[in-house]
Amino acid sequence: MKPAAFSYQAPTTIDEALALLADAGGDARILAGGQSLVPAMAFRLAQPAMLVDINGLSDAPRLAEEDGRLEIGPLVRHQDIRRLTPRRPLTAMLSTMAQHVGPWPVRSRGTFCGSLAHADPASEWALAVVALDANLTLESTADGPRSVPAGDFFSAMMATSAREDEMLTAVTIPDLAAGTRWGFAEIGRRTGDFAIVLALAIYEMKGGRMSRVRIAVGGAEAVPRRLVDVETVLEGTAPSKPRFLQAAEYAADVVDPLEDGYADALYRRDLVRALVLRALQQSTR
Repeated sequence: MKPAAFSYQAPTTIDEALALLADAGGDARILAGGQSLVPAMAFRLAQPAMLVDINGLSDAPRLAEEDGRLEIGPLVRHQDIRRLTPRRPLTAMLSTMAQHVGPWPVRSRGTFCGSLAHADPASEWALAVVALDANLTLESTADGPRSVPAGDFFSAMMATSAREDEMLTAVTIPDLAAGTRWGFAEIGRRTGDFAIVLALAIYEMKGGRMSRVRIAVGGAEAVPRRLVDVETVLEGTAPSKPRFLQAAEYAADVVDPLEDGYADALYRRDLVRALVLRALQQSTR
């Protein structure tokens, strides 16, 4: 199929893009990488009256590592994250996760912020920002910029708390402490496909025990989320196979799995158990 008719706009500044979104009255979509939007338009699952192409923005924030945080702008591609120098736990983790984001054409064109705005629960970046307590900056002509914690951004499957006149202009991720351990695992039908379930484990070591534990899963439920109850099981304990097995079992118990054409609830629950365990085991490598 071919997309329905639409008008095309290519602003050169963020203010111009926000003005177009406001004027469209909720009937515009932003085009950055287009790896999700263009197929949806081709199948007429999305039929915006206006397409706002932001690739020509001259004032869009880029990728910057400064002041103990990582700043990611709206035109940062997946491959830019892949090229981060893995000299610190945060950049090493994100660079590794980027390898799992689709095939090469998707990584070279798709954007980090676009993935978040699309809000697929199986997105690697949606999982990452929730686990890392990132802040997302949304801007509009009506209210200017506002900051939204990543945990509050995803409201339902393929839905976010962003208003129709707002644009996601930046993501701020706090740096991880030196020596932070982490592990990431996912399973999909084929390499490059969206994951059926994915898991991320992050913690610091203090006195031989785990501290500031973060366990998050994606793909299993309508939105990615941290499993706070599972984190409590691990907090203050020494890393060990029995403790990891206990946490993985608990993770499988506390999720409310989706059912779709890829997996039923029982299979997704089993995957949560297996992948949380795998992520924890990888953290000790």
